[in-house]
Amino acid sequence: MSDSFDRLYQAVLAARDLDPSSSRTARLFQRGPAKMAKKLAEEAIEVAIDAVGGDRDAVISESADLLYNLAVLWAAADVSPEDVWAEMDRREALLGIAEKLPKSRLKRPVVAAEAAEPAPKPAQVVALQPLLSVRKSG
Repeated sequence: MSDSFDRLYQAVLAARDLDPSSSRTARLFQRGPAKMAKKLAEEAIEVAIDAVGGDRDAVISESADLLYNLAVLWAAADVSPEDVWAEMDRREALLGIAEKLPKSRLKRPVVAAEAAEPAPKPAQVVALQPLLSVRKSG
């Protein structure tokens, strides 16, 4: 899978500077990380809803969309798949591949950062109600 994801990531990098009128990827880059994060969250919610609903084909389709949007967000954040694979290798050495590293083990410093623009309100980031009541068509 990492080879497929690496190819996807490289394609995203190649498409980020294309014409936004003809490239969804370029359009996401033009709209910025908040829009990218919103799209990623929407796809994650759709995967979860379809999994709970038992719709295997939809889970597969929405998971592909989720991975695409993750690749776009990584590219915008200057995170490469190799960075994430290295972190997964580190975690595997600590707990095994099938375990999530506890938050207390991440040792992430709490830092106050000033944003270039105000942080979006949670309702602006992900509008849950429309996702729960209206399914996206094809």
